[in-house]
Amino acid sequence: MCPFTGILRPVTERVPSPPTQTQSAANGQIEVKRIGHEGAVKLVDLMGGSARHEVRVHDHGFVALVDVMPRMVPEGQTADQAVVQAARVSYGIGTRQVSEDRGLVRYLMRHRHTTPFEMVEFKFHCAMPIFVARQWIRHRTANVNEYSGRYSVMPDRFYRPGVKSVREQSSNNRQGGEAPAPESSALEFLAYLDRAEDLYEEYQRLIEKGISRELARIGLPQSLYTEWYWKCDLHNTLRFLALRADAHAQSEIRAYAMAMWSLIEPIAPHSMEAFRDYEMEAVRLTRLEVAAMRERRDEIDTTNKREQAEWHAKRAALGLDREQAGEADVSG
Repeated sequence: MCPFTGILRPVTERVPSPPTQTQSAANGQIEVKRIGHEGAVKLVDLMGGSARHEVRVHDHGFVALVDVMPRMVPEGQTADQAVVQAARVSYGIGTRQVSEDRGLVRYLMRHRHTTPFEMVEFKFHCAMPIFVARQWIRHRTANVNEYSGRYSVMPDRFYRPGVKSVREQSSNNRQGGEAPAPESSALEFLAYLDRAEDLYEEYQRLIEKGISRELARIGLPQSLYTEWYWKCDLHNTLRFLALRADAHAQSEIRAYAMAMWSLIEPIAPHSMEAFRDYEMEAVRLTRLEVAAMRERRDEIDTTNKREQAEWHAKRAALGLDREQAGEADVSG
């Protein structure tokens, strides 16, 4: 990343003349402190002077980072500095090392002290199919402004998976798909999408005949693309990623979550590293699972098939099945 740099100018160049004594008495004295302890400090634009950083998703979709807060940070720092600053409740960068900041960020994430992560914010411009947007909007902690089908004509853009991406319904998960569908079924599904997309011509024709846009749009399929601006703090963005970047998430929204991840990782690298270590790639054990480990049992004390399946997935992730297999070989 090629940083766009600037210099924090002396106070006299950045603020108006001091208020008069009367104004000071009525409104209070304004005290201005410069970053650092000596002279001006070079600032770096975390977006390198760019208007947007964009990742394309599918045929017509994208996730674009258009702004971040903080935008300008002292040279050598990242947005993680705002997390550390909030945690220490200080206004100066002092003489701390970046390694100390990384350790504090990891401590905060590890112990779920989440408030400091709310001090970093991201503003995204996104385009996605409506069915993805309906899942996305469930994360109600963001500020969202969506393209209006009442005000404007909806664009002629539709999501179409490839033949190999058409999935069969999962046998053990009511809300998801799993293995690829047989090619004959996949082709039948894509023909179904063809007929749905043909409704766009009817939509345009009815608008030209005077039907209002707000009504004409209601016959369009959920594969149609919409757009919005989505602004969210780092803490709640991580909550979004924890669910939507997970392997169990629908693959279409997971692609958007991974695009978002790639955009914010260079902006807040220590936070994203800690999030990966303590959230996404961590293994959390339940009381029943801990008991099974202590007693060296293969099964947990429950008849719930989903809990049993999750336990065996955790065992595989921890390598317990391999260890027990090795012990059996030795004893044999």
